[in-house]
Parts: sequence; C-alpha cells; structure tokens
Amino acid sequence: MTLSTPQAGPESRPTTAPPPGRRTLRPLVVRLHFYAAILVAPFIVVAAITGGLYAVATPLERLVHADELTAGSSGPALRVEQQVEAARAAVGDELPLVAVRPAAPDDGGVGETTRVMFDDGRTDASRTLAVFVDPASGEVRGELTSYGGSGSLPVRTWISELHRNLHLGEPGRLYSELAASWLGVVALAGLVLWWTGPRRDGTSRWRPLRRRESRSARRRTQSWHGSLGTWALLGMLVLSATGLTWSTYAGTHVTDLRLALGWGTPAVTSDLAADGGTGGGDHADHGGHGDTAEPEVVADGPGVGFDGALAAAADAGLSGPLQVDQPVGATGTYVVSETDSTWPTRADVVSVDPADGQVVDEVRFADWPLMARLASWGIDLHMGVLFGLVNQVVFLLLAVAIVVMALTGYRMWWQRRPTRAGADGRTARVGRAPRRGAWRAASPAALAGVAVVALAVGWFVPLLGVSLLAFLVLDVVLGRVARSRSRRPATVAEETDAVLEETR
Repeated sequence: MTLSTPQAGPESRPTTAPPPGRRTLRPLVVRLHFYAAILVAPFIVVAAITGGLYAVATPLERLVHADELTAGSSGPALRVEQQVEAARAAVGDELPLVAVRPAAPDDGGVGETTRVMFDDGRTDASRTLAVFVDPASGEVRGELTSYGGSGSLPVRTWISELHRNLHLGEPGRLYSELAASWLGVVALAGLVLWWTGPRRDGTSRWRPLRRRESRSARRRTQSWHGSLGTWALLGMLVLSATGLTWSTYAGTHVTDLRLALGWGTPAVTSDLAADGGTGGGDHADHGGHGDTAEPEVVADGPGVGFDGALAAAADAGLSGPLQVDQPVGATGTYVVSETDSTWPTRADVVSVDPADGQVVDEVRFADWPLMARLASWGIDLHMGVLFGLVNQVVFLLLAVAIVVMALTGYRMWWQRRPTRAGADGRTARVGRAPRRGAWRAASPAALAGVAVVALAVGWFVPLLGVSLLAFLVLDVVLGRVARSRSRRPATVAEETDAVLEETR
C-alpha cells in the first residue's frame, strides 16, 4: 500500500502525443491511489488501531473477568441440572432460560465455570445474562452480559463495538465499512506501483525493514513503505474481505449471493413440529422455529434434561466445548453445538428429542458447503481465534504495520512538496498531487475495462462506489480551479507526456 507516487522527474513538453506502445494504466493507478489513500487512510488507521486492540481482547477478557471464568474449587462436577438450579436461584423465576455452556473437565485442578444464560429482554440484540457457576460446589461466581455466538463478555464486547462502529450505533458502522472497502483496493494499487516502478537503487523489492542507501530521503521512506506493504499484502486483503462480511451494505450483498448459490450455513431442526431446518448465518443462534406465534414457556431442562441431551450428543460424537440450547415451546428440541472455533474447527450440531433423548437431526461441519466453511474460517480468522495466540499476535503486528504504512505514506506526501518559494515568497505546506490527465495515458480499451470493473465493484461494495464517485467529482473541481488559474493550458500531448514522465 503506497500512499504517494514515485519521485517526479523533470517536466518535458513535446508537441506530439506519445506512441501507442507507451500506453499504460500506471498514471491512472497513481492518481486513484493518491486520492484514496490520502482521504481514506484516517479511517483505515482507526480501524487498524481498534482492530489491534481486539487482537488482544481475548486474553484481556480472561484477565479482567478471571473471577467469573475460573472456578473456586476442584473436584467432581455436579450434574448440569444442579448447576442450572443454582443459577436459577440467583436470578429468580422470571427470566427464561436460553442455553448452558457446561464447564470442561478440570482434570483434578481448579478449572473453568459453567455458563448459564438467561433472556433478560435483550436477545434481539444478541445479548443474554450469563450466570457463572462453580461446577464442583454450585457456587455462583458472578453475573455478566454475554454477547453473540462467541460469548464475549463486557471487556471484549466494548472493544468489539469500538472496532465495529466507534460506539456510535448503526451510523458508526459506515466508518468500518469504508475502511474495509478501500483497504484491499489501496493495498493492491500500492503493490502495482511498487513492483512496476523503476529500481534506481538496484536493490530487491523483497528486502523489508532495511534502510537502503539513497541520497533521497523520500526514496528511503518509500523503500520501507513499499517493502512493508508487500509483506503485509495478504493480511490486508484477508482483513478487507472478511471485514466486508459484517458490513451494512456490502455484507447484505455477500449474504444474498451466498443464499442464491446455496452457500448458506445449514442448521438442525429445533422444533419437532417443523418440516425441516432453516438456514442461518455464520455464528448465528440455532433458534429457528416453524411457528411464528409466541412459544409456550417450558420448565428448565424438560424431559431428559441437559445431562440427557449431553449424553446423547456424546454418543453422536460431539465433544467439548459445547453449548446446549433450552427447548423452546412444547415441541422444541435440545440443540447441542460444538463451539470450538480454533483450528481444526469443531462445529457439529445435533438436535435431541427431550422426551426420549434420541438424536432427531444432525449437521456435521464437514458436510457444510465449501463456501460456508470458508466464510466461517474467515470470520474466525478475522476475530483472531482460528489459530489462537499465533493468530492474535500476527494480527496485532499487522495492525501496527498498517499504521506505519499510513504514516510513511503521509511522510512521502510531505517530502514531495516543492522546496522553492513561489511567486508570493512562500513554500508549499503540503506535497504535490500527481499530475492530471492520467486517463489520457491509457488506451481506450483499458479505460473501458476499468470502467466496467469499477461499476461492478462499486455496485457490490456501495461505499466504495460512492466514495470513488466523490473522488472523481473532487478531481474535476480541482482541475477546473487549476485551469482557471493557468495562463496557458497545456495541450493534450503535453499533459499526457508529462504524466508518463512523472510516473516513471
């Protein structure tokens, strides 16, 4: 990702247009890259900083909420129904039970707590009240708000919402969608400029973070910037693509495309009266029901109970960590899900009849459509959980790299400023923009291809299309202002040759 353009060479003013063999899209890429990076980089930097914070959110959550997450005693675990009773006693009889996440065996030491989740009126916002129970003693260790399928607690939820929308609600999501939309475009454009530009110092483009001898301070900055961008390219593309899946506008198009192509995430039947399961999004709750009327409230753990449902799931091959959803309504089933998002992913799901403890439906992660699995892996990778600590460290370093590239890009823009005083005796306070007329250096066929791609991508990623249109309008306005101040406008041939000379 390069936020500036190669050092301008001396202007030349030929009287004829360049031959067809010199046609190139490079000047157009330079100008697009310049405006996109200068204007969008602040959004990308904010997304990188907040994303870097989220990379350390999971270990921070374990530290801050250690009292709730860690059991206070060791020994054989009580039956899950007994742990649910302890949680119920703490919250009262009014709140409906939603699900239980039993603690993993502690292997003789002090392990984790069981999480019992209740509906306190915020399930529409993917929030539940989580009560943490010591599995050995039944002691309630605390109560916290749990968010989403990942079960994030207040610290991680706060950081997640900061990254997603800056705590500004739905309007704030536009910032993160704008950053995700442009990150991949700016990164790819920067790669093109870095690898197609001339090598004046004779060194390898793959040499990262190593100062190269050069008389030009700007070229030394560019060397660091381009090398770092090359090494970070794959990570930036992954962040851009996976980030768009959560976005407001592009995310809707992604979801519609997946459903149209049959790439949705399958779900088990959770209602015995329904004809079959319903599709759901990645990491969605398995709560689809055939009856849209208000379901009948049932007792906690009806029929075979949570222990019976867990035993049936174990016989079906499921292993921890697990979540057991409470049956909803008189014909509802237990839905037992594997919740291990680390590699290799374990996300098998079974539906258990409360009456006899028989498995009535199952969905194996291995049977998901390939694109659904790729989407799930992409989300887990973006959240920093797919590869555990390694994932988190790599994404933290990637966030630092993006910030460094943005800062060095602005530094190159500053170093590009003219150092000679103008007619008013002052020097420019900012760097020069790339020369206008970049489109004249490209062939008509190439321009037509660029227009088609821009329209298609702009429709699928609306914020990218709208902001690109804004850049074009801004460019036209600035051009008219510049021409009105010029004594003699340059000819088309002169402008074209100057653009080509500058981008060499």
